[in-house]
Amino acid sequence: MEQLEKDLGEEEGPGERGLLHTWKGYSCSVKPQRVLGLGSKTVLQAALGTRHGVILTEGGEVYSFGELPWRQGSANPAPVPILEQALIGQRVVAVAAGSFHSGAISEDGTAYMWGENSSGQCGVASKNVVPDPMAISIADRETSPPQQIRIKQLACGEQHTIALSVHCEVWAWGSGCQLGLVTSVFPVSKPQKVEHLAGRRVLQIACGAFHSLALVQRLPSQEAKLIPDKCNHCNQLLITMTDKEDHVIISDSHYCPLGMELTDSEQRQGSPVQKLRRSPSEPSLGSTVTEPSGKDSPTVVCRDEKDLGTTELPPEGKEMSEHSDRGNVKEPEPEAHGGVANQRVKNSPYPDEQAVKEYLKRLSDHSLAEQTAKNAQCPQAQDEPVDDDPVPPPTTVSSSLNSLVVSYASAVGVKVASTYEALSLKKVMSYYYPPPGGCPVPAEGLKETREGQVRLEESMQGKKSSSLGDIREEEAEGVSRRLSLPGLLSQVSPRLLRKASRPRMRTVVLTPPFGSEADAYLPSLQTEVWSWGRGKEGQLGHGDILPRLQPLCIKSLSSKEVIQVASGAHHSLALTAQSQVFSWGSNNSGQLGHMELPSTMPRLAKMSEGIRVWDIAAGQEHTLLLADGDCFQPILYYSGKQVSQEGSSPQTNGVYTQQPVLLPFCMNLGYVSSVFSGGQSCLALADRNVMGYIASLHELASAERKFYCRLSSIKSQILRPLLGLENLCTALGTASSLLLQTMASRFSKLCYLTGQHVASLNLFLHSTKEVKGLRMLEHSVIFVDIYKEYWRTVGDFLVMGGFQALVKPSLDFFGKSPELLQRLAETNDESVPFSDLLLALFDLPIRHLHEYGRVLLKLATCFEVSSADYQKLQDGSSKYEALAIHLKRKRKEAEYTYHFWKTFPGKMTDSLRKPSRRLICESSNKALTLQSAGRFSVNWFILFNDALVHAQFSTHHVFPLSTLWVEPISEETSGVYGLKITSPEEQFSLLASSPVEKAKWLRAINQAVDQDLNGCPDFLMAGSGSVQRPEPPISRTAKYTFYKDSRLKEATYEGRWLAGKPNGKGVLKWQDGRMYTGTFKNGLEDGFGEYIVPNKALDKEDHYQGHWKEGKMHGYGTYKYATGEVYEGSFQDNMRHGHGILRSGKLTSSSPSMFIGQWVQDKKTGYGVFDDITRGEKYMGMWQDDLRQGNGVIVTQFGLYYEGAFSSNKMIGSGILLSEDDTSYEGEFIDDWTLNGKGTLTMPNGDYFEGTFSGEWGTGLKVAGTYFKPNLYDTDKEKTETLKLGVLAVAPDEKWRAVFDECWSHLGCESPGQGENWRAWENIAVALTTSRRQHKDSPEIMSRSHNKTLESLEVIPQHVGPVTLEKYENIRKYLIKACDTPLHPLGKLVETLVAVYRMTYVGVGANRRLLEQAVNEIQSYLKRIFQLVRFLFPDLPEEGSVIPVPSAASHDKRPHCEEETDCRPESTESGRLVSSSGLLLPVLLPRLYPPLFTLYALENEREEDVYWECVLRLNKQPDLALLNFLGVQQKFWPVCISDLGENKKVLPSTKNICFASAVESLQQISTTFTPTDKLHVIQQTFEEITQEVLSLLKNDFLWSMDDLFPVFLYVVLRARIRNLGSEVHLIEDLMDPSVQNGEQGIMFTTLKASYYQIQHEKIT
Repeated sequence: MEQLEKDLGEEEGPGERGLLHTWKGYSCSVKPQRVLGLGSKTVLQAALGTRHGVILTEGGEVYSFGELPWRQGSANPAPVPILEQALIGQRVVAVAAGSFHSGAISEDGTAYMWGENSSGQCGVASKNVVPDPMAISIADRETSPPQQIRIKQLACGEQHTIALSVHCEVWAWGSGCQLGLVTSVFPVSKPQKVEHLAGRRVLQIACGAFHSLALVQRLPSQEAKLIPDKCNHCNQLLITMTDKEDHVIISDSHYCPLGMELTDSEQRQGSPVQKLRRSPSEPSLGSTVTEPSGKDSPTVVCRDEKDLGTTELPPEGKEMSEHSDRGNVKEPEPEAHGGVANQRVKNSPYPDEQAVKEYLKRLSDHSLAEQTAKNAQCPQAQDEPVDDDPVPPPTTVSSSLNSLVVSYASAVGVKVASTYEALSLKKVMSYYYPPPGGCPVPAEGLKETREGQVRLEESMQGKKSSSLGDIREEEAEGVSRRLSLPGLLSQVSPRLLRKASRPRMRTVVLTPPFGSEADAYLPSLQTEVWSWGRGKEGQLGHGDILPRLQPLCIKSLSSKEVIQVASGAHHSLALTAQSQVFSWGSNNSGQLGHMELPSTMPRLAKMSEGIRVWDIAAGQEHTLLLADGDCFQPILYYSGKQVSQEGSSPQTNGVYTQQPVLLPFCMNLGYVSSVFSGGQSCLALADRNVMGYIASLHELASAERKFYCRLSSIKSQILRPLLGLENLCTALGTASSLLLQTMASRFSKLCYLTGQHVASLNLFLHSTKEVKGLRMLEHSVIFVDIYKEYWRTVGDFLVMGGFQALVKPSLDFFGKSPELLQRLAETNDESVPFSDLLLALFDLPIRHLHEYGRVLLKLATCFEVSSADYQKLQDGSSKYEALAIHLKRKRKEAEYTYHFWKTFPGKMTDSLRKPSRRLICESSNKALTLQSAGRFSVNWFILFNDALVHAQFSTHHVFPLSTLWVEPISEETSGVYGLKITSPEEQFSLLASSPVEKAKWLRAINQAVDQDLNGCPDFLMAGSGSVQRPEPPISRTAKYTFYKDSRLKEATYEGRWLAGKPNGKGVLKWQDGRMYTGTFKNGLEDGFGEYIVPNKALDKEDHYQGHWKEGKMHGYGTYKYATGEVYEGSFQDNMRHGHGILRSGKLTSSSPSMFIGQWVQDKKTGYGVFDDITRGEKYMGMWQDDLRQGNGVIVTQFGLYYEGAFSSNKMIGSGILLSEDDTSYEGEFIDDWTLNGKGTLTMPNGDYFEGTFSGEWGTGLKVAGTYFKPNLYDTDKEKTETLKLGVLAVAPDEKWRAVFDECWSHLGCESPGQGENWRAWENIAVALTTSRRQHKDSPEIMSRSHNKTLESLEVIPQHVGPVTLEKYENIRKYLIKACDTPLHPLGKLVETLVAVYRMTYVGVGANRRLLEQAVNEIQSYLKRIFQLVRFLFPDLPEEGSVIPVPSAASHDKRPHCEEETDCRPESTESGRLVSSSGLLLPVLLPRLYPPLFTLYALENEREEDVYWECVLRLNKQPDLALLNFLGVQQKFWPVCISDLGENKKVLPSTKNICFASAVESLQQISTTFTPTDKLHVIQQTFEEITQEVLSLLKNDFLWSMDDLFPVFLYVVLRARIRNLGSEVHLIEDLMDPSVQNGEQGIMFTTLKASYYQIQHEKIT
């Protein structure tokens, strides 16, 4: 050894990281050599071929060494590594080596290949050798254009190469079936995708000489395909059953001639014999079955009982029993088992005993020797098998066969019972599993041990994959099988089955579900190994020696958590997260690490107890393992052929290991981080321990591996057996059983995370080892959450007494001696109670957290305090340490609570004990009493983490903490140490015995309330600096169910609270289905809210949405009744009160109608409009108590019009009735449409009756009176004056008073004009702000511009002092904005007025008789809104006043209102005229225009028809003819017209060209709304005419009316305005009176004259 160290020291040179050592074989004379020629460069990775290797150094440089025959002109072998010049500057990140070729991957994902290429393995066509690295193009040709594939890993075989892309897909090139491609043409020189793995996530790849391996992430169970009944390729049945007279033969020996089966049955071909395990730490891969010889298929033969007793052992069984002595293994014939050579075997596990002794001395305190001594005391822990085969426990066999039968019986279903009874499993068992002597013995004579049961449990639960071992797995996965069972089986009692396994077991799934949060950041453990290629040596692991042309899953490794695969020339290795190594394939030199046969299935390599492997490498005929021993410096194990050294004795030739042996020199290499093998060589990549950093990293990883193995043992040996017990539910009770299952599930999740972390740390140690790569620091939140979640379930189980209840079933199962539990819990104290032992097991993870904290702190000390790495490690350490302390505190709380429940009176325990409830403090020592309690009363106060309980004798009351408020009572005023407790329905005072007790309870309650509200307070994270609040917030969110309050009894409220009362947003639900969602104030509904009331009779619900006040509907809202009615409007004290609209029914229902108007205490009272859609009538008038009462108007769809008095809902009293043809009656009425009394009936032609009338209109009238026929020459002026409509209708100012009153009340005025101006503005600002808050969640309601409008409206305009023109303009702009948003009181008023106006005058209301009332109504609106405006702007002058123009701005008035002049009609010479129409019509009229203009059109229909006929006739004439006809002077006739810049002459035939611009201007009159805008259009038309005439006459010119009128008449005719009469009348009715005598007034008169002229125009 000294000599070895010296050799190493001589070669080492500078460098502390990435030191590469090489050697061959395993004898103690081996001296590892430093690979020379790299200078001080750090090696990152290496790879070995048969006789060469490649090295990757930091900086991305690649070196080749060994025999390089493809390199021309270089020595062979190369004396020192040679730099590959072609790769300089490519930043290589990974290298690979095949038997005789090499590969590299650059940073951008490009693959480079060089070396031997005779089989196309370098991906280059038509070249036998590739001397220098060449870039290989890997492109997906299915995409257009072909997409270049980026590569992250290469693996090379002898004649092939496979690559793993960044998208986790496999690409292959070269020759042979090991490519996995669907092709028979070789070589494949262009890389192709291995389609058979498409859709799966491949994690890693490896190549043997002629086979390939892939580590693949398992698909989630729902994506996994169901196994079919028939082979996908040859369509034969996969499992056959043959019915014989006295037995059943079950066979699954299907062999697919295509050699690439995809079901799990192919791995049963040639089923191997598997030995039972010797210890719990060595999981078996399945039940033992016989091995077939020759063509015989494996069968399970179930014979009749009489036969079973006497049947001889089958020949295969005999053969195997001869080989059963493990110390004396016979080598099988070469042909049978892949050519295993007959070589001399050396039995010693170590080549040199002396070397071992030296190694043991150098190990740390926990030496192997001590470990061995420990193992001797504890036989269960022995991993090394004894020489004699122990008798297999009967439970193993019976349970395995039991599972076989169950699976088949469950598939048939009907014959379950007969199947059970038909098979006497004890006899079957003794038939198949004879003791070493080979004769059947009675099963009852076999010794049952606890250890055997644990082994049984583990073998049952793991899904094992041998030829028949998969059946249990398939049963669990619900795979249906086709089979037949005979009905003639003998009746045997199934009790025999139960005896075989004393505690009955159930299958328990403890695997975490797919897609956990950690999967995104940590390696997955849910993996599968797929293999393909040649299988002659069994290297594919499918239990046979067949080749596979396409990848096939090795089922037996699917549940083994494989994290790494490696391939030697003809053998394969798989490393699991539990640090175990499975090996299969050629074992001619012991390279599999065990001597069990056959080697065609994965088996565990034989490692000593406590040795955990974490890196694997395989060469030609050897395996190299990197492992942890008892110290954390890694150790190396070698398994395989001894390489003969130069000068060695010939006795070493052909020597090989039977199991992995320790390489004695490994301690001298430093801290090895990776191993590589190839050919006969080995490489180890090591680091020196600088500043302790490397050692600490290895310590962290080693501790994690050890911890994961322990967790896995607890899961498989403790948890799974316990959960599988059938009597568990009885022993624990349902609640505790569920808690145990939850705890087991969380334990599994924690176990899985730890396994993922192990895999992550392994990868970390193989990498550059930078602190930022530590996942436990980057994603600590995942670790913290899973630990906290886990410990919460342990605490819950502990509180409910679960561990005590678990003692009995545990003792029944594990026996009285708890050695296994003590070993796993790491305790030697035998006096520890069994329940504490169980708790200690589940407390292990918490103890491990301290380990995290300690090692991270140790790592931090390797860095400068100011560095980022130091800070990161320091924070991580603090975080895990704080978590450990936090969870310890949680454990104490749980234990305190458990002990409390043991002393608490029984009856109350049942109702109060909950898993998540923890005790904080209680007053059994009389420290706290109820104020004013009786002398003999017992008051016990118990504070839990979720409630304060007041217990008295046999009763108790629970006060949830979320709705509990506590405040101290002042000692000065009361003289006692008191606390005032407030809950939603009760208030009481507690007296403490001392100030200390008072402070203790006050703090305890406040903290408990705060924790209950904010969730459990997290432990203080490093640097978070959060401080416990002195007291919880007085305002909070909580849920509560009322139990006393009469109005709210049994109702549940969830929402905001303030000092014991609901306050803020919340939801209140009653048990009868009523529900309120909205805002509360002081315990009552107040503000905006929704209310639902079920209507059981109709099976529907009433729904109110609107405002509330003091628990009642108050303000604006919408009420949808279950009957289908909808009311929208004002409420007061839960009643409809104020203005509102009620829609009843739909058009198809019995009485659809609509009422809009005033309500008083739920009844229609005041002015309102009722639209009876069914009868086609509309009433507009006064109401009282839901009845029509007072003056009103009715119009019908048939054109009838009535105005007059109503009483008790009927037309009673005097009234006027007009029909469509102008027949009218004026007189007395007694009922709807029923005349009775004096009256006058006038015919359309002017004839009339005077007298008394009776009868219903339209059905025949009785008349007693006089008939008058007016003289033809008499004028009927007097008559028409008497029939003035509107006199008996409701006065315009009386209409919609409720709407205006509501607007005044919103401004804070009790009646119009009575209130404070400042308060009004304040109310407007409040209304806008609250509305904006309410609507901020609804972007569709609030556009950005709308939001800006609201913001500008919240600013109160300055309006103090006399109003100037500028201020007037600002007021006008403010009003336009205010009326534009319904959230402003004025905007709401305008919106409501528009709604009621349309409701009145649309539909049946579009009656020409209503025109005058409609106009008067608009004028009334203007007057009343103007009153509101003057209230808001008190300095605004009265209607008709003039705002003077500042003297500087005065100017001469120009004709025709040219540019500088304000063309507004309300502007006069001296200033601006203030008028309601000028200020408000622009806002109001555009919205009221459609119904109003319709009424004008109906009223003027006849005269407009005459006018239009004349317009159409006259427009047929050409321009000049029409000008001539109208008498336009010839000097005004245009001669030339400019059309698009061209001057065109006006010909006699020219049409529609003269005065075209004036015509276009006048046509705009139909697109405007207000009289002002229409007058402006007329004025523009005159200006256009003037401009055209001026251009003709070329000099100044003044119009006379005689000249102007014919020209204007021409323009009006050519403009063809259809409803010109309506336009004229609208302007006339609504224009500002001050305009009538001005310039615009004259122009309007001209237009009006033109209209009448056209009607009476005669064409001669």
